[in-house]
Amino acid sequence: MTKIKEVLLVDDNPADIDLTRDALSRSACPSNVHAVTDGIEAIAFLQRKGKYMNAVRPDVVFLDLNLPGKDGRAVLAEAKSDPELRKIPIVIFSTSSAHKDIHSSYELGANCYVTKPGNLQGFVSTISSLANFWFSCATLPGKED
Repeated sequence: MTKIKEVLLVDDNPADIDLTRDALSRSACPSNVHAVTDGIEAIAFLQRKGKYMNAVRPDVVFLDLNLPGKDGRAVLAEAKSDPELRKIPIVIFSTSSAHKDIHSSYELGANCYVTKPGNLQGFVSTISSLANFWFSCATLPGKED
């Protein structure tokens, strides 16, 4: 039996959230998608603080770079500097294809950088490929509670 994967989606674009949820719901591996729309909420979710005190630890995070409150770079840096969170794979999923964004994301500890395609078919295909890789091919760290 395939274990349901827990995904934290951090994106301030409601359309991208809906498309990602839809594409993941069609993947061969079942997942629960938890979405937050800014970096402050992302850190609260990951650290299980405030209204997220009962949040599940995600198996993977899909993180946009340009967010209100605290941008994705700051979220990435904070998560990767925390011994409890650094093992969680973080996939940067951004519209930016700028070399500086790609380079700095890897410098901060991103596990993967993927540029969002500008068309619906490409977007859905990319999310399906990410789900296949992270849920079926990659071996993810176990959860210790």
